[in-house]
Amino acid sequence: MEKPLLVLKNLSVSAGEKEILHHIDLTVRAGETHVLMGPNGAGKSTLGAAVMGSPALATQGEIEYRGEDVTDLSADERARRGIFLSFQNPLEVPGLKMSLFLRLALEAREGKKVRVWEFRKRMAQLMEDLHMDPAFLDRDLNAGFSGGEKKKAEMLQLLCLNPDLAILDETDSGLDVDAVRTVSGGIRRFLAQEGKGVIIITHTARILEGIEPTEVHVLVRGEMRAHGGAELLSEIDRGGFEKYLDAEVEKA
Repeated sequence: MEKPLLVLKNLSVSAGEKEILHHIDLTVRAGETHVLMGPNGAGKSTLGAAVMGSPALATQGEIEYRGEDVTDLSADERARRGIFLSFQNPLEVPGLKMSLFLRLALEAREGKKVRVWEFRKRMAQLMEDLHMDPAFLDRDLNAGFSGGEKKKAEMLQLLCLNPDLAILDETDSGLDVDAVRTVSGGIRRFLAQEGKGVIIITHTARILEGIEPTEVHVLVRGEMRAHGGAELLSEIDRGGFEKYLDAEVEKA
């Protein structure tokens, strides 16, 4: 039986003296889409950062990727193995062209040089699919981008680097209806490939247009309070997270 893409075992995460996540268990297999929901401050973004290997966080417990314990690996080593994290607030990097950033990241991911013309050809098709102006490649990374443009740029990175596990943090933030549909289409395209898995971190369900979640998880105050299927999305949409504030912790 194929090993899961990601297994979190009794994972607790701290920033400085403050413990943010408490004893998290989660398993993501190839072909699965997991949705992580919860109120602001629940620790959703912290979970994504911990899986990616943020040096600002201290972890206890285990993080396994494809059966390998990656708990002590750096973020760049995890990225090379095929883990991708989109940021809730992507950084602006004046002076670094998006084209150079993407090409260097792609070379690090594939472990070989990528010819410029091959890279441009690949990017042209992906940008057409995402309805992005090819001129974006010649702009500084995220510098002066609108919120929607930054999120589209991250979707371009996802499709370019083609990881096996994608963690998408508030990818629908700041997007209008048309942009949400474009990004949702990019996620569906990614998931259509064999062996891919996704964790979508969100507090609304609008990014899930045309995407059937395998499992929905509710994170409150750093604890997993509920797990369920798509019906949990409708329940949260109607009643919010209030019923989970004092609920007992559920095991995955």
